Amino acid sequence: MRLPAGRRGGYRGGIADFGPIGYISAKGMVKARLRILIAEDNPDDIFFLEQAIKKAGVDCALVSAADGIQAVAYLKGEGEFKDRAGHPLPDVLLLDLNMPGMNGFEVLEWVRKDPRCCRLVVHVMSASSRESDIQKAYELRANSYVIKPSRIEELVRFVSALDQWHQFVALPHCE
Repeated sequence: MRLPAGRRGGYRGGIADFGPIGYISAKGMVKARLRILIAEDNPDDIFFLEQAIKKAGVDCALVSAADGIQAVAYLKGEGEFKDRAGHPLPDVLLLDLNMPGMNGFEVLEWVRKDPRCCRLVVHVMSASSRESDIQKAYELRANSYVIKPSRIEELVRFVSALDQWHQFVALPHCE
């Protein structure tokens, strides 16, 4: 059960605040809205994810990192991301594999070794369907491996499923 639309706030696209807006979970607990960090170097993929979130009616806060280096800086709270009130840790990291500077495998390896982020939920989202990439992602303890949907309708279904899943799980607090 969700709070009435006027109580939830709305998705604004792009860099969103991670305010204390929430909803009531299936167990009756008020939960904060889902905070998602997407590490993706393709602006088109970020745009389509934003559109899928809007189309699915999902109330979440989405922040994007243009590459693996920026994603790690966000997670560390470094540089422009130093203010944790404005840039809190996400609940979920959607992680592309093929990025310049620091690829998704390197980010995932860093996340699992960092004591503040080691329990962060990481969903690898890649265009690669290579078995070796899938195996390596799970060896590095990705929570899931999703082959990027090629159609907006599939992406809407993924976003809806992610939102529904979040309504029923208790996530560990990082940091």
